[in-house]
Parts: sequence; structure tokens; C-alpha cells
Amino acid sequence: MKLSVIIVNYNVKYFLEQALLSVGRASRGLEVETWVVDNNSVDDSVRMVQEKFPQVHLIQNQDNPGFSIANNQAVRQSKGEYVLLLNPDTVVEEDTFEKCIAFMDAHPEAGGLGVRMIDGSGAFLPESKRGFPSPWVAFCKTVGLSRLFPKSRLFNRYHLGYLDEMETNEVEVLAGAFMFMRRSVLDEVGLLDEAFFMYGEDIDLSYRIIQGGYKNYYLPETSIIHYKGESTKKGSLNYVRAFYNAMIIFARKHFTGNKAAMFVLMLQIAIYLRAGLTVVSNFLSRAYLPLLDGLVIYTGLFFLKDFWGAYHFQDPDYYSSSILYVNFPLYVGIWLLSIFFNGGYDERYRLRRLVRGVMLGTLVLLAVYGLLEQEYRNSRALILLGALWALTGTLVVRMLMHFAAFRHLRIGEEGEMPIVIVGTIEESERVQQLLHKAEVHRPVVGTVAPANEPHDQTIYLSRLEQLEEVVHIYNIREVIFCSRDVPTQAVMQWMSRLGPAVNYKIVPRESMSIIGSSSKNTAGELYTIDIRYNIVQSMSQRNKRLFDISFALFLLLTLPLQAILVRRPLGLLRNSLWVLIGRYSWVGYAATDKEDVSLPAIRKGVLSPLDGLRIHEVDQATRQRLNFFYAKDYNTNKDTEICWSAWRNLGRDTKS
Repeated sequence: MKLSVIIVNYNVKYFLEQALLSVGRASRGLEVETWVVDNNSVDDSVRMVQEKFPQVHLIQNQDNPGFSIANNQAVRQSKGEYVLLLNPDTVVEEDTFEKCIAFMDAHPEAGGLGVRMIDGSGAFLPESKRGFPSPWVAFCKTVGLSRLFPKSRLFNRYHLGYLDEMETNEVEVLAGAFMFMRRSVLDEVGLLDEAFFMYGEDIDLSYRIIQGGYKNYYLPETSIIHYKGESTKKGSLNYVRAFYNAMIIFARKHFTGNKAAMFVLMLQIAIYLRAGLTVVSNFLSRAYLPLLDGLVIYTGLFFLKDFWGAYHFQDPDYYSSSILYVNFPLYVGIWLLSIFFNGGYDERYRLRRLVRGVMLGTLVLLAVYGLLEQEYRNSRALILLGALWALTGTLVVRMLMHFAAFRHLRIGEEGEMPIVIVGTIEESERVQQLLHKAEVHRPVVGTVAPANEPHDQTIYLSRLEQLEEVVHIYNIREVIFCSRDVPTQAVMQWMSRLGPAVNYKIVPRESMSIIGSSSKNTAGELYTIDIRYNIVQSMSQRNKRLFDISFALFLLLTLPLQAILVRRPLGLLRNSLWVLIGRYSWVGYAATDKEDVSLPAIRKGVLSPLDGLRIHEVDQATRQRLNFFYAKDYNTNKDTEICWSAWRNLGRDTKS
């Protein structure tokens, strides 16, 4: 056996399917065995591998032991002269294995090999070639010197930016997404260190390969797509902690004395620095639009105050200064909250939600106006004028943002990015059916014939070599490649040629998914015909939590009355408190013999969809169907109806 390909999978079924298909194409004519180690995925990955890839050796773990342990499980059982550790969110070219094997055969001093990686937009990934994270290298990366001087030998040794992207070179670290290694070297230096759960294990093994007297190489003669970010969330605090803790393990293992102490100290500082930056970045990414809306609305109110005072009362200073720090912040807060709870910030260009939010917020403001002390009351006209400005100002903000993003003001058409499909007519029709079933409402301009297909102008837009012209003429924003008809190598060449202004997707042969990614910093994008559950939508989750809190507060405030209506008043008190702190929800799934992992996870409920029925003794299949429809068609009216129907049971024991 010449090569053993090992893929560790965790809940990325569709990416795994595409990776295995590309591995199959790259294995033709070679002695290759493929191993998949599944770390207790709940997305049906195992069944997909069993049904579609029966030739693959499958190891099913009953828990998630981590990346290192899972890889080592397969390495110990595999038989290849070479071992490739490959990420599931990758696509290899048809000649990748052939070229890697030829290089390793010709370079007996090579212990490991990495290749050129691009992301889903065709951009080169600098981590394709890396240096060891010495204290100086770590310092330059942490403070941003490596980014400021990307080609510097002194400041960017982390990504070896001074080495040419298209030249073969010795490197120090192999990227964990693609580690092609000689088995005899692994037998000598050892496998992945299982002290690393995730991150750092690739650096550690690369270091030991060089310490063992061998060399690691970077080979740009072949490329792979690494979608990146699907299995891990790099913008999360968990990532920051896991990555830098892995670096601390590496430092303590391989460095001694002052060097180790300085490195560990630097990494610990980096943890807090990066964690702080991550918190700020995540907050700003979510809050910048509400903050911008708030600033616009408050500024408008500031000028409206003087305008209405001068116009109606002939005194621009008519209003007290307290209106600036009491009334106006209250007005702005209520409008923003109303927009938020109406979903105006979930989909920023759904103007109906924005308008509804401002209008409902205005109604709330007018109601609050009547409750304020006389000294804090101001003209109702100012509220109405403010509402008009709030609506106008936020709409203008959306229009400017829309123009900046799409270069036109036809709001509502941002999703209608023209698509072109590259493949045979048969595959193109299948892709269009998938898009329709996945509810992707974008115009398909037409089909471009693959290289080996006769060009019939009556059914094809053009030949593949004219794809660049098609993209320019029809202002194409997304290209979908049919992998059955277009080689992966050609896909990558076109991605690099057309550049990041276009989104790219690949539909694997006979697959029910269309996969891509527009950025190395984002999770992979996926079109599938899988069932879409309303309960996982941001607005649904938020409104469900809002219902839980408001209903719990209502029950607590009316507890003396509820003591008459509810069977177990003390249980009601306990349940209300549990719901308030988020341990329970008022409505969850009905209990079944076996947990249905295909349903979105939600909090355990005091009640369930079963409580909305007159009949409570139903079989397991009916309970599962009730849970399915509850998740699929969820809205807060369902929770209201169930709670109303089972009011007397709101105090039930949640442990029963």
C-alpha cells in the first residue's frame, strides 16, 4: 500500500462527502486506502459514509476524543508507505497524490510535505507554509508586525512571507489540514501528541520531524481547497483559549529555562489580548448597526427639539435640557429594542421588519408617555416627529449600506445575484432543481459547457474557456461548478483567475448539497434540501426567550391568583425561577424513549406540544412527529396556545 489517507470528521457531513469524492478521483491508478474517523457526529455522517463510500475504512468513536487521538487511531491500523492527514473541509486536485508521492520518492530526506492551499474564494492561504512559533515569532504575530510587514524575513517568520508562494521550499511547520508524511519517519519520531486536543499538534509533530534529522517541504505544484472555519469557530473565545493553550503546551514541552518562561508569559498575555479583541470584535460586529441607528435617531431628535420649539412655541430653548439625557435616550432605546425584537437586525435589508419595529416602538412610546411624571412629559408631536425621523433615518442608513455592498438601490434584490452553472445540461438541470428545493431564489443566467462537451449555442452560453467573458457580460456574482464534469484542477484555476469578486460553489457528483465559501475567515456556505427549522432562526430563539421571561414575570407578579388556578403553586414558583435564569423553557420537546439528535437542541420544557392536546397517551412515533412539527413550524403563538391549554400544569415537577 503506497498511501493511507486519514480524515477525522465531526459534524461536517456535506464537506466530508465532497472531500471523499475528491480523494477518490485523486486515488485513481494508485495504491491508496482511505480512513474516516468519526468523533461521535450527530449529523448522520456515519450513515453517509457507509452508504456512499463502502470502500472507506470507518472508525466510529462514541465520544469526541480530539483530533490527535482520532488520527492516531487510524494511523496505527493503516498500512501505507505514506500517511496523509487530511481535513474534511478540503478538496484535492486529481493529481495531488501522484505529485506528492513522486516528490517524496525523489527526496528521501523529506519527512513531511505540505501543499499550496487556497480558500473558497480562490485566495492563497498563508498558513500553507509556516515557521516555528519561537518567542520572537509569536511576539511579531501577536502585536501585528507580521501583518504590517508580510514579506519580511525578520517580522513574518510565522507564515514565511519572504518565501515565494509558487516556489518549492523547505519549511518548518506543516499545516494540519494537509500533512503528507513518511510512515518510517512517524515510526521513528512518534505520532501526534495526544496531549493536544485540537490545535498545536501539527506544529509539535513538524518540530519532531525536523528534530529527527528530516526535512519538511512546501510543494506548490499542486493545490487544495481548504474551506476553513466550518469545524471550528475562529472568532470565538473557545478558539482563542484552545489555540494559545496548545502553544503553551508546545512551549513547555520543547523549550527550557528562560526561553520557555518568556514564551509562556508572552502566550498568556496573548490569550488575554486576543480574548479582549475577540470580545470587542464580536460585540461590534453585532452592535454596530443598532449603535449607528441610535446615533442617527438621537441626532435627529436633537435638531427636532429646537425646530419644534421654535416653530410651535416660538422658543428654540422651550424644552428643558433633561430631555437630552432622559427622554431621548428612552425614545431611542425603545425604538431600537422594537426593531431588534421584530427581526430588523437579523436581516438588515428586510425593510418591512424595520418599519414594523419603528411603528410598534412608537405605539409603546405613546403608551409610556402617559405613564411618565408630568415633569418628564413632552409634546406628543415631538414623539411623532421623532418616529418619522427614526423611520427615515434608519431607511437612509439601510439604503447607503445597500449601495455600498451592491452598487444599486434596488433593496430586496441583493439576494438575486446572477448565477452561472459550469457543467453539462443534465447536471445543470439537477443543480437548478437543488437550488429550487433549497429555496435559493437567485436567477440562473445559463450554463457554460465543460471543456470536453461540444458547444451547442442553443443550449450553452459559451465554452469553458470563455467563462471570464460570461462573468463580465452578465455581471455574474456566483459560479457553480459541477464536479462530475469539471476537474478540480480546472475549478481552482478559474477561482484564481476570476478572483474574490465572484462567489464559487461546487456540487459533488450525485450529491444533494452545493458547497462553497466566500472567505477564509467564515464558515463554509452550504445549499442543501435539508428541512429548515423555524426554531433555529435568530428571531424565533429571541422571541421564545422573551416569551419565557415575560410569562415567568407575569406569573410571579400574579402568584396569589395563580395559587388558585395552578395545581402546584410551589412548583409554579420554582419553575418560574428556573425559566427566568434560563435553565428551562415553558415549552420544550415531548419526552421520547430515544433522543432525536436530528432536531435542533432547545431547553428542556415545563410543558411540551403534547400538553396542547386533549389526548396525552400517544405512541412514540406520534411524540416524535409532534416534536418535529413544533421545531419546523415554531412561532411564539404555539407556546402561548400550549401554556393556555395546560395552565393548571405549569407547576408540574420538571424532573418527572
